[in-house]
Amino acid sequence: MAVHAAEPRTVTVARGLQNPWALAFLPDGRMLVTEKAGRLRIVAADGTVGKPLAGLPKVDAGGQGGLLDVVVDPRFADNRRVYWSYSEPGDGGLNGTAVARATLQGDSLSDVKVIFRQAPKHNGGSHFGSRLVFDRSGALFVTLGDRFSLKDDAQVLGNHIGKIVRITTDGEPAPDNPFTGPAAKAEARPELWSYGHRNVQGAALHPETGELWATEHGPQGGDELNRVEKGRNHGWPVITYGRNYGLGTRIGEGETRDDVVPPLRHWVPVSIAPSGLAFLTSDRYPGWQGNLFMGALRGQALLRLQLDGARVVGEERLLTRLGQRIRDVRQGPDGWLYVLTDNADGRILRLQP
Repeated sequence: MAVHAAEPRTVTVARGLQNPWALAFLPDGRMLVTEKAGRLRIVAADGTVGKPLAGLPKVDAGGQGGLLDVVVDPRFADNRRVYWSYSEPGDGGLNGTAVARATLQGDSLSDVKVIFRQAPKHNGGSHFGSRLVFDRSGALFVTLGDRFSLKDDAQVLGNHIGKIVRITTDGEPAPDNPFTGPAAKAEARPELWSYGHRNVQGAALHPETGELWATEHGPQGGDELNRVEKGRNHGWPVITYGRNYGLGTRIGEGETRDDVVPPLRHWVPVSIAPSGLAFLTSDRYPGWQGNLFMGALRGQALLRLQLDGARVVGEERLLTRLGQRIRDVRQGPDGWLYVLTDNADGRILRLQP
């Protein structure tokens, strides 16, 4: 399955970011970048890193929590709205994934409003999920982790644990979600889109079909690439290729089941810890148009996946010589690919042939 092409060179666009988690492009080419500790910055096209924007709510930055994904409203030119996900502190040491929106005005945020809160909150520091993706209708997908010790709740439709939800920009359930209407299961929350997820930290909309694709952390092995299906069960923790940490023993019932959506690709026996995800639609890189790119944290690489429809027919690992955790990857408005390295001196890199 391995495919090989000329290794791209990297151009450092910006550096000095502290554990950056996500980037999003503004229409004028500037970038919004989140730092895990709770800072949102604007990075100019020339790489100048701005001061933290004022107005963000408090985040719980312990463990895997913090300020996480950021996206720009598809109608930003009209409303100047941005959205971000973060681990929100609660009473008694509890926390949970939340999504907020605000209006970007110069170097500050106004009209800040929390539009979604994961329920229930929990007292752990793991598995917040947190990727945000707008679909073609303007609804917002939010990926939510299983909080590690609540994994069995990923199969329960009455909570947000191990789920992907789809909401309006006001935080209401999108009207055509699978668990809405008279035929919906009584216990199911109407904002749910899919369930049975472990910790989805990469997500992107397929440029041709408009479907949501996502990457998901397995435990010891079993990382997945999924085409997320409306109203369907994606298996965790009853159906998985992953194994129990340390022991290597089987989790759940097995690796396949008729009512569970199988992954398009899985990685065993060693986890790569997949993160950001992006489809390349530009022709900037010879032979790469239509490929899928995914960051890897433990794998310290950028994976290039060659596709034939919904089949992965080739894989190449890029940027391995950097020795850096790749947290996010995005295609810029100029057609180039940009990646974030996840460390105390995080960088924005542009890939060029």
